[in-house]
Amino acid sequence: MQDPNADTEWNDILRKKGILPPKEKTQDQVDEEALEQQILLQQESVVKTYESMTLDELNENEDDFSEEDEAAIEMYRQKRLAEWKATQIKNCFGEVVEISGCDYIKEVNKAGEGIWVVLHLYKQGVPLCTLINQHLTELARKFPQTKFLKSISTTCIPNYPDRNLPTIFVYYEGEMKAQYIGPLVFGGMNLKVEELEWRLSESGAVKSDLEENPKKQIEDKLMSSIRSTLPTTRKDSDSEDEN
Repeated sequence: MQDPNADTEWNDILRKKGILPPKEKTQDQVDEEALEQQILLQQESVVKTYESMTLDELNENEDDFSEEDEAAIEMYRQKRLAEWKATQIKNCFGEVVEISGCDYIKEVNKAGEGIWVVLHLYKQGVPLCTLINQHLTELARKFPQTKFLKSISTTCIPNYPDRNLPTIFVYYEGEMKAQYIGPLVFGGMNLKVEELEWRLSESGAVKSDLEENPKKQIEDKLMSSIRSTLPTTRKDSDSEDEN
């Protein structure tokens, strides 16, 4: 019978599948991991000391650093570089891009990991479509981490009915998360950019700083205005007289 503690490829496979228990670590391995953890904690402590400095300030004071400081600073530089690259990847859009049907799979279904896509199907000459394209242009600049696309409806989906315009599809990692179809959904030409932003934030496509639905504020003001113009009923008058 094969030794379960032996360093073999077969035993590694069995451990990965949970058939064999994890191999016990030798004392040397335990000591080595403890030392690595201690060094890492020391480096993180030094990094925190210099986190308030800019990279230029770090370079200016580089001659005064010990070897431990230099190792920690290099780790910090790599951390900042990784964060910067991640930010650049996320903020790589910033505009509404026109696509055709042949671009659909690449731009939508294969947009990439962690990418939200907002696709507007429209037609020239439809006023609400034009308004939404204007709003999306503004929102694309505000939320550059989201991919905003537009496409003439019948170019993207053959025979797509005009009565369904405007249409907005929201995708995440190629999977549809929300759809807004037809003029009634958007409320007509009174649609404000903040209202569209709120709707997209509800789907998860953008991270809005709006605290509540702007349309609700308008509706509340409208109802308040209507109530103030209504004639006072007899019951209301009697209530006021009693007071």
